[in-house]
Amino acid sequence: MIAIDLGSNTIRAIKYDCATNTKIDEFERIVKTADKLVKTDGITDEAIERIINAINDMKQRFNISENEKIKAIATEALRAAKNKDYVIKKIKEATGIEFEIITPEDEANYTAIAVEKCLEKCGYDNYNHFLLVDIGGGSTEVTVKNKDSILSESFRLGIVTITQRHKTPEAIKIAIKKKMKDVKSFFDFAFNTLRKPKIFVASSGTPTTIAALKLGMNYSNYDGSRVNGTKVTLEDLDYWAEKLMKMEMKKREELVGVGRGDLIISGIYIFKEIFKLAKYKECIVCDDGLREGVAIEECKNI
Repeated sequence: MIAIDLGSNTIRAIKYDCATNTKIDEFERIVKTADKLVKTDGITDEAIERIINAINDMKQRFNISENEKIKAIATEALRAAKNKDYVIKKIKEATGIEFEIITPEDEANYTAIAVEKCLEKCGYDNYNHFLLVDIGGGSTEVTVKNKDSILSESFRLGIVTITQRHKTPEAIKIAIKKKMKDVKSFFDFAFNTLRKPKIFVASSGTPTTIAALKLGMNYSNYDGSRVNGTKVTLEDLDYWAEKLMKMEMKKREELVGVGRGDLIISGIYIFKEIFKLAKYKECIVCDDGLREGVAIEECKNI
């Protein structure tokens, strides 16, 4: 089956074998879905065109058959867009694929399913009790899972929207710090209800990029299977924030991807503030996330 995750900055898809529960192939493209969303309250026609082109390239790569099961989901950018129905319609007309806009709760649940599998595969004890942070383009989902119990909250704190709303690194830092009061309230409630987990784990582009850089990879030779289970620290975040800030944009984007040069800095700031607030010494990074969770869950229905 095919699972597609249309995020606020990136579209990610996998071809998944339900019989063996393994990834056959994967696809990722920066499409900047939420570009100008802060100004216009909608998804631009240029962004829609980038999304359609990416989906058609993905279909060609995966060689999708007529009877192939496809589950396509969209997250915060489409949830927030006033023209969401128009966007869904245009994409379906051009590609034949209809996207479902999922709730923040469903987004957190799907991601938690994949992360739990990632932690189990990597051999971590207590793999079903963790704090999960998923830093997206339009929102950040924070989840605490303890076996079958799960609590999550979505914060409108995304790397695309906050970068486009605030023009300087200092303004971005101030805006992020203001949001931390709400994050702390969630931590207090969730840790009191489900106990504070021993494991802190992060999924999505910012953590996986830092983990890849730590391993000596860059955007062009990125390998998610190597990233799964990698540990990062606050010192790693400080090191890479400083190193990336000193680089010219062209060099920075060679490492993190074209169109992500400024966004990665905002992502590091968000990650760092949550890291400090949660009071962990290290964070495990999983490349497996929303799209993998969708695939795993959908395979149960086949």
